Amino acid sequence: MFGMIGRITATPGNRDALVAILMPGEEGMPGCLSYIVARDPENPDAIYVTEAWETRGAHAASLQLPSVRAAIAQGRPLIAGFETIALTEPVGGIGLGSDFDNP
Repeated sequence: MFGMIGRITATPGNRDALVAILMPGEEGMPGCLSYIVARDPENPDAIYVTEAWETRGAHAASLQLPSVRAAIAQGRPLIAGFETIALTEPVGGIGLGSDFDNP
C-alpha cells in the first residue's frame, strides 16, 4: 500500500470552500482505500489530507482522472501553500482491512 499525509493552507477565509472542492465525488477513485479531508482545529486556514492507496501507481493515475484534474484547477486559486508531511506504507486498520502479508 501507499499512503500520503499532506497539509494544505488555504488563502485567508477560503478553507471551507477548499474543503468542499477536495471532498471526493461519488464516482470514486480506482485503487483509493481511504481519502480523508480534515480541518486543523488550531489554524483557521489549514487542512490535512490523509490518503491510502493500493499502490503508488494508483495514486499517480488518480491525478489524471477528469474529476481530479477539475478539482485541482478549481482549488488551485484557493491554495496559499501545500506540503507533504509524510509518505507512508499503510498496513491496515479500520476502513482499510488488513494486508500484513503483502508489503
